[in-house]
Amino acid sequence: MKAVRYHSYGDSDVLVYEEADRPVAGAGQVVVQVAGTSLNLLDVAIRAGILRQTVPVTFPHVPNCDMAGVITELGEGVRGWNTGDAVVAILPASAPGAAAEYAAAPAEVLAAAPRTVALADAAALPLAGLTAWQALFEHADLKPGQSILINGAGGGVGGYAIQLAARAGATVTATASPRSLDRVRSNGADRIIDYTATPVLQAVTEQRFDVVLHLVRNSPEETAQLVNLLTDGGTLVSTTTPGPENAGRGIRTAQVFVRNDAAQLAELVARVDAGHLKIQVSDRRPLTDLATVHDQAVTGRLSGKTVLTP
Repeated sequence: MKAVRYHSYGDSDVLVYEEADRPVAGAGQVVVQVAGTSLNLLDVAIRAGILRQTVPVTFPHVPNCDMAGVITELGEGVRGWNTGDAVVAILPASAPGAAAEYAAAPAEVLAAAPRTVALADAAALPLAGLTAWQALFEHADLKPGQSILINGAGGGVGGYAIQLAARAGATVTATASPRSLDRVRSNGADRIIDYTATPVLQAVTEQRFDVVLHLVRNSPEETAQLVNLLTDGGTLVSTTTPGPENAGRGIRTAQVFVRNDAAQLAELVARVDAGHLKIQVSDRRPLTDLATVHDQAVTGRLSGKTVLTP
């Protein structure tokens, strides 16, 4: 089969499109014919070696955690799935990934794919959707009637977070650049701040929020300033730079490390099929473009979710 692999950590030029052995389903695994995968910054960090201590990989390594496709093989002991089933999943970060024609996956991480979107596009849901869900409802404990600021809402996590927060009955303020404004507005934000025109700390001078969801990579000092935008007892949740440990005023801070949860992923899929959650794909590219897409992600030229197809 064809796959993108890298044989050492490094810049995007280590990514090579080449022949690789087709995986075989081990006990408790399935093999999936990949319809699509999507890029996450986690994939970039693993490839660069930034996470080599916490997410070690075996070379040559096939990247990309997000996967959508059709089961072609069942391993010993797999129950509840059949060949021909369309599925989505986050693959274990240190295991061979979905940047290939076929991928092996533990059956326990699978959820049935949405029926209402193209199967390849469903690959844009798992990691970003679960990150948004867990940030809002596990870490922030977001409640109806609360106010939330989503800082950096133009990416994949931000798009799902806006939709989930609005559906939960929260009032949503979002920051975004001009290229993302239309998409952020369509996701249901009540107010949008163009941070390229006015920094968020200047744009929000009087309003205070129950929750700030921080999705932007910046310094600890800049992240700490977001505490000033919270009400007493509010919560700062970050997927990037952590907030201060002792923020004062009863404020909690939390950093999100997404957890694989097939039941939560199935709930997100159900919301997609019910029309309550949109999967938005900003770009669709062939798998051979993966190195270019990595470069665009590093330089901040990607907006929303990019899906790659074998």
